[in-house]
Amino acid sequence: MEQVDSVQDTDTALGQAQLPQTLEARNPGVPLDMDWVMRARANRSAIERRAATLPGRRSVKKDHQAAWMARAISCMDLTTLAGDDTEGRVRRLCAKALQPVRADLLAALELGGLTTGAVCVYHDMIGTAVDALQGSGLPVAAVSTGFPAGLSPMHLRLMEIEESVKAGAEEIDIVISRRRVLTGDWQGLYDEMRAYREACGPAHVKAILATGELGTLQNVARASLVCMMAGSDFIKTSTGKESVNATLPVSLVMIRAIRDYHQRTGFRVGYKPAGGISKAKDAVSYLALIKEELGDRWLRPDLFRFGASSLLGDIERQLEHHVTGAYSAGWRHAMA
Repeated sequence: MEQVDSVQDTDTALGQAQLPQTLEARNPGVPLDMDWVMRARANRSAIERRAATLPGRRSVKKDHQAAWMARAISCMDLTTLAGDDTEGRVRRLCAKALQPVRADLLAALELGGLTTGAVCVYHDMIGTAVDALQGSGLPVAAVSTGFPAGLSPMHLRLMEIEESVKAGAEEIDIVISRRRVLTGDWQGLYDEMRAYREACGPAHVKAILATGELGTLQNVARASLVCMMAGSDFIKTSTGKESVNATLPVSLVMIRAIRDYHQRTGFRVGYKPAGGISKAKDAVSYLALIKEELGDRWLRPDLFRFGASSLLGDIERQLEHHVTGAYSAGWRHAMA
């Protein structure tokens, strides 16, 4: 088993586990290149073998493990997308985003200023979240475009984006029309994504592919490329509402598409796995995959996010175990 000591080769100390965001030129998009899209392939057996070896090959221990988990927190979109969301719940979630780990544990770890990467809510809760996070610099992300199915009329999807940006959302998580991928309508997907990007204006846009509904890994690779060509700032696996959400094989396909796009255009696009990631050890596996395939630059919140609601609780329990040597009950780390 190979042990990975640090989140970054030159960034091993717990106190450096959260780095400031580095301003990156936004991906402006490029003209749709159908030759590039159709050349995209995905060897399922090889991809699954590569993904299956990762958790066993990569091991982090002690302070290094705590640093990786702190980095996972800093790259987290702390999310609530429930029909029974209330202003009180969203305010408590925002408070948790601003102090995601108990103060005594942070002091023991000598970690200061640790926050999540963003808070993600429905449109109706943007104002509450913006107010709760005022002055913190922490962005509010909003799901949009008829989330999670993405089947509302196109003009309403665009209006929803515009209204969310006006309400204060700095990031918009849109859902693509899966039927365009399943029928090979790549021009239609490109035009749709381009319209979403324009409607977002200054807000960054994350394209949710809903990979569990795209049929094949080849479709995932091609959809990833088309969305990036159309100007997406991030590509994201799932809404969290599908029967299959983020997986390591799907992540490998998407981040290799990101690497290919960066090599050809010079623009970095972010990656967000979402749905089904609830354990600290799984988060470390995703971070290790990013480090191996894309490099250290992507291990920052401006280029990598977890879409998570329950992951933070398990990470906090693991950090308490690191400090005290004992596991605590889940209720000691309440979310909202």
